[in-house]
Amino acid sequence: MNKEIINMLWEKDMTFNTEVNGHKLTIDAVPEVGGNNRGPRPKPLMLTALAGCTGMDVISILKKMRIEPDSFNVKVEAEQTEEHPKHYNRIKVIYEFEGKDLPVDKLQRAVELSEERYCGVSYIYKKAIEMSAEIVLNGEVVG
Repeated sequence: MNKEIINMLWEKDMTFNTEVNGHKLTIDAVPEVGGNNRGPRPKPLMLTALAGCTGMDVISILKKMRIEPDSFNVKVEAEQTEEHPKHYNRIKVIYEFEGKDLPVDKLQRAVELSEERYCGVSYIYKKAIEMSAEIVLNGEVVG
């Protein structure tokens, strides 16, 4: 079994520092709750992890299919509960592609493979959060 360890060192107030894959990361809170806004909040990093995981999968799969979009963006929209513990209860992943003659069926297949087989972040989130996806090609929703 592969094990990862993250050390999150408290600096002061609500500021914490860590290193992830050799890259320094600071997280913090807003001043209203005692922070100094020196870094992102932890929960949005969950959305960043999802976007990065599935985005890398989709590009990798498309490269194997010899398909390269002119541009690709992964947008993640999340709804958060009002009550504590506040958490994401709905997440929508929007895959935005730009390019000429991109085969919709291959784009759909790449997204499907990421969401159902390869993206470990998506896999674990689906166990606790209502998830949906949308593909947008050249500004138009497809599928």
